[in-house]
Amino acid sequence: MKTVEQLNIKIFADGADKEGMLDMHAKPFIKGLTTNPTLMNKAGIRDYKSFALEILSEIKDKPVSFEVFSDDFVDMERQAREIASWGENVYVKIPVTNTKKETCYALVEKLASQEVKLNITALMTLSQVRDVVAALSPDVPSYVSVFAGRIADTGRDPVPLMTAAVDLLKVSPAAELIWASPRELLNIFQADAIGCQIITVTNDILKKLSQVGYDLDEFSLDTVNMFYSDARAAGYML
Repeated sequence: MKTVEQLNIKIFADGADKEGMLDMHAKPFIKGLTTNPTLMNKAGIRDYKSFALEILSEIKDKPVSFEVFSDDFVDMERQAREIASWGENVYVKIPVTNTKKETCYALVEKLASQEVKLNITALMTLSQVRDVVAALSPDVPSYVSVFAGRIADTGRDPVPLMTAAVDLLKVSPAAELIWASPRELLNIFQADAIGCQIITVTNDILKKLSQVGYDLDEFSLDTVNMFYSDARAAGYML
């Protein structure tokens, strides 16, 4: 079994807590960071730009993705240019559609032609991947973020779809595929095995990295000890 250091896939930390983001940034195996409006709202962030600039003042050597939040493509373009101006390491997250199901492809093509680094997000189908890749510039760094975890939540195995997505990205050499919204540590190894370039991982899953390769007999005993200790602590009697 591979160690984390032996994996080819790049692990990006996904979060919106400043302390947590800086802690992850300091770890050598974290190659980039991402966030989104939902995570930022849950973290209680109210000034979007101030938070982003504060993060970017300390993280300059790894890519960081920030998302637009307009539902109008004209205003989305304005926001994208603003976010892109914040730093060379900034990738602008553009949702694959707005809430009206209108696709982002024309905007992606326009921004990519002007060398804006993009992270196209919330994809869940191969047709979306195909159309996004067609809109990207083959020479401008970009990310195509497929929500494999949410696909799995529907009862579908995401591995075949993500494997096909890896092939679709081969026509755009500067684009990298993101396995987004993983649900368990195993997803990191699944994504690595199919040649996916990046996986975004939240801190609760990253905390489990210390268990990689752990002896299963010892893990079994740890579990028995946990059940026994918790039963005693609760004072259960029969």
